[in-house]
Amino acid sequence: MKKLMGNIHRNVWILGWVSLLTDFGTKMIQSILPLFLVSTLGANLITVGMIEGIAEATASVLKIFSGTLSDYWGKRKELAIAGYGLSAIVIPLFALANNPVWILIARFGDRFGKGLRVAPRNALVADVTKAEHRGAAYGFRQSLDTIGAFCGPLAAIVLMYSTGQNYRLIFWLAIIPAFLSVLLLVVGISEPPKSVQHKQSPWKWDNYQHLGRDYWLLLLVALVFNLGNFSDAFLLLRANQVGISPSLVPLSLVVMNLIYSLSAYPVGLLSDRIGRIGLLSSGFLLFALVYLGFAFAQNPIQIWVLFSIYGLYLGLSQGILLALVADHTPVALRGTAFGLMSLVIGIALLPASGLAGFLWQSINPQAPFLAGSLFAIISLFILLLTIKDERN
Repeated sequence: MKKLMGNIHRNVWILGWVSLLTDFGTKMIQSILPLFLVSTLGANLITVGMIEGIAEATASVLKIFSGTLSDYWGKRKELAIAGYGLSAIVIPLFALANNPVWILIARFGDRFGKGLRVAPRNALVADVTKAEHRGAAYGFRQSLDTIGAFCGPLAAIVLMYSTGQNYRLIFWLAIIPAFLSVLLLVVGISEPPKSVQHKQSPWKWDNYQHLGRDYWLLLLVALVFNLGNFSDAFLLLRANQVGISPSLVPLSLVVMNLIYSLSAYPVGLLSDRIGRIGLLSSGFLLFALVYLGFAFAQNPIQIWVLFSIYGLYLGLSQGILLALVADHTPVALRGTAFGLMSLVIGIALLPASGLAGFLWQSINPQAPFLAGSLFAIISLFILLLTIKDERN
């Protein structure tokens, strides 16, 4: 184990812990937010979908600007601090909300912060990691991130039981890990000299011509896939509909993120040895099958199994996609490449969640999951037919 971890740079460790703390607080909120919106604020499913779609699209669209700026400016740490800091500052709005508009503003601010930080952070990982260890580095950071993602909902479950489902108190407590993550980032990360040696003028079209054919095909795959990859809020609402009580709904995220955390690093290591396309394809196939399962699930046991498999899909896809982006982009354009990938995902996320809410409300709860499965199958075929696997 020590030998395996020896390839992980100190900055990657710190970024992993920063992500862990941030996701702890964020997932405390997100694991109960759909129920809070519907049961306390009286929002309908279309409203939930639009709030989630706008929030996630905001984050994704902003990443192209922050990524390109980090390439030009050469200082990724400052942008990451601004992003994590903004997400922490807006948390009180969740606790003070008395109508869905407040939640929209809070989610917008939180995702605006995510949009500022993610592309520079992902580029920072690539800046300090050798090509042959990228899968492991991204998988390891993702694993730490996901520990926070399952501990946060677990804390929410305990607090929901112990406080009599006091949503607002849980929102207030989520401030603590958020501000600790900002402090750790400020004192723990050192900007590598490598990231300031390749300045590129932002918004220069010639830059995009150097990104390469396979990178643009990855963008296409991500666009098609995410048209059906709607907000996890609908998974939580489906879990509640099938029979899981509101106090136990956050536990579904615990199960999902536990499997995600356990699988992300080993899958990353494996991708460094056998190639990434096959593993990513397996992840897409699992996603399609899981969404079919959510469409036809009839009891809580099936829901728990599906959330477990969904966690494995995340382990097979999230870090692998980031490593593929790093593999197919020049050093000087890493921030731009990660940001553009997120922009494309953002373009897809807004209609995805809005469409999911519409299909649920207008047809039936099965319809959005069937649509999501179809988009995943289409993206799988594009991936397999157009991008050649490479061993690293």
